[in-house]
Amino acid sequence: MNMAAVKLTKNELKKQKDALKRYSRYLPTLMLKKQQLQLVIRQVEALLQEKTEARRGLFRDMQDWIGLFVDPFPLPDYLAVAQVRVEEGNVAGVEIPVFGSVEFERRDYDLFSVPAWVDEALVVMEKLAVLDIEKALLQEQVRLLAAELRVTSQRVNLFEKVKIPEALESIRKINIYLGDQQTAAVVRGKIAKSNLLRRIAS
Repeated sequence: MNMAAVKLTKNELKKQKDALKRYSRYLPTLMLKKQQLQLVIRQVEALLQEKTEARRGLFRDMQDWIGLFVDPFPLPDYLAVAQVRVEEGNVAGVEIPVFGSVEFERRDYDLFSVPAWVDEALVVMEKLAVLDIEKALLQEQVRLLAAELRVTSQRVNLFEKVKIPEALESIRKINIYLGDQQTAAVVRGKIAKSNLLRRIAS
């Protein structure tokens, strides 16, 4: 608000006081939402890190034992993701995707003609796929929550650093003006009364 544009009236004073009450009531809610978003983002980031470490561990373990076998086998040709179930969650008014479950589809193969490690390798690949899907959803959660946090932080700053100080300054300015006007009116009244008494006495 441009302070020069503030009307120095009682109606404007009421308007500014009402606005100040509104801002002061809304600000704590915004600050609470900001804190909640920051907390949840940290939790999701920690979970994302756990999933990343788990994936690295699985992949590392698989490489350790799969390298012992020389028989080639096209693992990706025998495993596919059939369905991914994603549920909806809500954090501080933000809708986020939440991992539900994954269903896999395996192609049949002759147990006697494939390397002995194929069954175990396919199980590990399923686990890796689940971790990749979970990671992607967690990354999307962070993106959505961070976007909401930016908006909320901007609103907190707007109320805290702009709207509330402006309303306070407007109220102060109007009170000074109205106080001066009241003082001037009292002075004018006393002068008028004094003049009237002089006229009556003369």
